[in-house]
Amino acid sequence: MKATEIIFYVLTAITLLSASFVVTARNPVHSVLALILTFFCLTGHYVLMNAQFLAAVNIIVYAGAIMVLFLFTIMFLNLQKEDEESKTTLTKMAAVVVGGVLLVVMVAVFRAASVAPYDPATYNTRVGLVESLGMVLYKDYLLPFELASVLFLVAMVGAVMLGKREPGDRHF
Repeated sequence: MKATEIIFYVLTAITLLSASFVVTARNPVHSVLALILTFFCLTGHYVLMNAQFLAAVNIIVYAGAIMVLFLFTIMFLNLQKEDEESKTTLTKMAAVVVGGVLLVVMVAVFRAASVAPYDPATYNTRVGLVESLGMVLYKDYLLPFELASVLFLVAMVGAVMLGKREPGDRHF
């Protein structure tokens, strides 16, 4: 067995264990920390697939910014033990039904999906590199890429306008 295969199987085992701990953890802070470990393991998978750009974006955006936001939200909510007992049977049954429907949809999608066979003779080693992604974004998808940038600009201007205080407003 090659070293990359060993790394792949170790990362897969850690990913599955930490992802199951995300779902089963009682403490939400422990759940978020397990989710961060899951994101780091997924980043390792991206590196093994020669997708360095996705690996960097996964670390910066998901493991960095989103998880810090989750942690701050959980800390601000100040969840208490009595919140666990306040869930009704109807809420729990609704969660089981929604989970079951999602499982059925996922099974249907996986059964309909087809996996392309791997051919080492035609494999392009430059597939996951940033240069290839940039060429595709700026040639084939230039209009959607620019529209997304305009959308982000409008969202930033809106956030600044919502956060701006008028003279004479009270500070809460």
